[in-house]
Amino acid sequence: MSGHSKWASIKHKKAVVDARRGQHFTKLARAITVAAREGGGDPTGNSGLALAIQKARDASMPKDNIERAIAKGTGEGADADQIETVLYEGYGPGGVALLIEALTDNRNRTGAEMRHLLGKHGGNLGEPGSVSYLFDKRGVIVVDANRYSEDDLMPAIDAGAEDIALDEDVYEVITEPSDLAAAREALAQAGVEIESADLTQRPRARVPVDESDAGKLLKLIDALEENDDVGAVHANFDVDSAVLERVAQ
Repeated sequence: MSGHSKWASIKHKKAVVDARRGQHFTKLARAITVAAREGGGDPTGNSGLALAIQKARDASMPKDNIERAIAKGTGEGADADQIETVLYEGYGPGGVALLIEALTDNRNRTGAEMRHLLGKHGGNLGEPGSVSYLFDKRGVIVVDANRYSEDDLMPAIDAGAEDIALDEDVYEVITEPSDLAAAREALAQAGVEIESADLTQRPRARVPVDESDAGKLLKLIDALEENDDVGAVHANFDVDSAVLERVAQ
């Protein structure tokens, strides 16, 4: 699994920089709005909303922006009902499976854009169900293995996490989706600083990718993530961390 968690860490650092851009705040606000619409405006009883709010706070989104996004989702914004969650499935360079989560007010437009981006970067859009069976939805907390030991992460296990995996210089704390918030809070109370915490589609197996395809793949993922409607991109690639560092520059 070398390199995959490293990419999660790299993406988190990029997101911190990108958080200063209006586009990133717009995506975070949209996710809050949809979560509030689907599960109500109280994060204590809506784990999806709690996670969306935490991601916004991690990106230093102002409190007023968060509150406006919640209000929009609970009925004070007429446009909230126009936004829907869509999952696109496809393949990238090297035969890597891709799951693309989008929030859109125009399914036809977003679908056409996904098809175009995939085709432009050596991939193709698949049919529903074509790759989703290769992934399991899990909570994943990424922690710097150079700063903490596995013993330091035991509070997450006590809080319901199901596994801790070492991937070169980072740990992945794996949870059921419903246990992510509790595991994160347990680590925070134990003084463990996390690099990222999110619900993700975790690959059941990974496809080895060489440096040539890795460069093309990361350009595709970047292009997808820069799309206004895309909230997250999940991929089942495996690449050496040294290669990943070079192509991610």
